[in-house]
Amino acid sequence: MRILGYGLLVFLLGGCSSLYDKQVEWEYIEPDTYPVLQAVGYAPIAEQQGSSDTLKMLQAIKASKLDAYRELAEQVYGQRLSGQESLSNLVLSNAQLKSSVDGVIRGARVVKSYAVDDNTYATELELDMRKVHDIYLSVAKPKRVKKVRYY
Repeated sequence: MRILGYGLLVFLLGGCSSLYDKQVEWEYIEPDTYPVLQAVGYAPIAEQQGSSDTLKMLQAIKASKLDAYRELAEQVYGQRLSGQESLSNLVLSNAQLKSSVDGVIRGARVVKSYAVDDNTYATELELDMRKVHDIYLSVAKPKRVKKVRYY
């Protein structure tokens, strides 16, 4: 009986060890479809800082491009919201709502940049997720197990 108990113990402990060598084959994951995200950013021309109308126009071009990038970041990463309310004698005395966007956008291209009227400048951006995926593959190389062979 004791020999059977030792034999069973050795068998169970042997099952936990690696008796076999293995080779793992990996394959890269590729999505079925790639969406193209679009964003438009706006900026008021007259409100920009600058000593001339030309400088204000250039500042509005930059601001509208940054606004479009912010909108793309919202689409890719989402928007963080935080709120706070205060009551005093059961009366709402202070209400705050804050939002923020944080992310990195790579591979976006300017589709069009134009003045809407004399007061506003607009920039349209496009983000092809196929291009983003290619950039991601060049950096991260995501993989999944394709095949495992035991020897």
